Amino acid sequence: MCGILTQNLGVLIHILAVILSWFNPFSWLKWTPTSMTKLAQVEYRILQSLKNVVDSKFVSLPGTSNRIWTICANKTIKRTPLVLVHGMGGGVGLWAQNIDELATNRPLYAFDLLGFGRSSRPSFSKKPQIAEMEFVDSIEAWRKEMELEEFVLLGHSLGAYLAAAYAIRYPKRIKHLILVDAWGFAEKPVQSESDRRPPTWIRMVASIMKPFNPLAGLRAAGPWGPNLVKRFRPDLHEKFSDRFDDDTIFEYIYHCNAQHPSGETGFKSLTHSFGWAKNPMIHRASDLDKEIPMTLIYGSKSWVNSETGYQIKHIRSDKYVDVQVVRGAGHHVYADKPEPFNTLVTKICNKVDGIDQMSLASRRTQSVPNFRQSESKELKVPLQSPDPAQL
Repeated sequence: MCGILTQNLGVLIHILAVILSWFNPFSWLKWTPTSMTKLAQVEYRILQSLKNVVDSKFVSLPGTSNRIWTICANKTIKRTPLVLVHGMGGGVGLWAQNIDELATNRPLYAFDLLGFGRSSRPSFSKKPQIAEMEFVDSIEAWRKEMELEEFVLLGHSLGAYLAAAYAIRYPKRIKHLILVDAWGFAEKPVQSESDRRPPTWIRMVASIMKPFNPLAGLRAAGPWGPNLVKRFRPDLHEKFSDRFDDDTIFEYIYHCNAQHPSGETGFKSLTHSFGWAKNPMIHRASDLDKEIPMTLIYGSKSWVNSETGYQIKHIRSDKYVDVQVVRGAGHHVYADKPEPFNTLVTKICNKVDGIDQMSLASRRTQSVPNFRQSESKELKVPLQSPDPAQL
């Protein structure tokens, strides 16, 4: 028994030594086969798959050294723009299956959140309210530089949380708020004393890993990192198989998250225990301006419980709130079922501009079989524990 414990302790010490070596920037650069250049190269391959001509540039934020990486399609069309905000660990490249369709008859903008993708990676506060404000302030500074007055704002997962926070603070900018499989809305359920405690070894590992960022293991894996993405997220290849038959998406996800963990650290400041939000948005739903229409979109197979959407609908009962569930989609609704997702979002945007959906002969009709509006008579508190790796 002592021999086994000694052996396990040795393995644990070795793992910790590898992880801690990551904090030395010089050894990290040698150990982790990534760079911003490699990220830019794989993103270029992704954007080349689009039919639309996409403009791309860095947008400098006044008063800081920060820059936001931005892409835009059809910006000369005189209709309400659509702005896309990705989730934790993502970037503009993940909208590859949506940009062409969503930019058919309107300007479309997508950007890498501050601290993610190709955007600058500053230090974020460890205080949740300040970290949230830092994200929101960067979005507003970006908006001013892009000279966007009003727009439809769509956010996925962490991006949905930040989109809602932005809408609360800057309501006059939002024509419609679309929240896709939103993270950070539900409150963490209170566990009873009768709930079984996790095994001792799980609590030990959780305690050891608590100081580290959610994706520290990916960087600690060094040269094995790219294969780690393929091993733990094989579903990514299937999601984008219509566009890429190689490792393009795996490479993109890896290089987005193997860089210096800036936005990831900001996300960690917003969370506690297994990825629940410290300041759940469900408590602030009533703070949203009553004039802002909302649509909450969920995947029927996602770990995010759509009942939260119905709770918001109940809280804002005198305001426009629509809840849609896309059949067969998981957390990444936009990638799992891009066609029904694109149709639904296009319909919302056209309604903002007063465009008759049925008059668009080339457009899919409202009777798309892959999405439906859920019905629920009973409001329930979501009990799923969110998985930060899936954000």
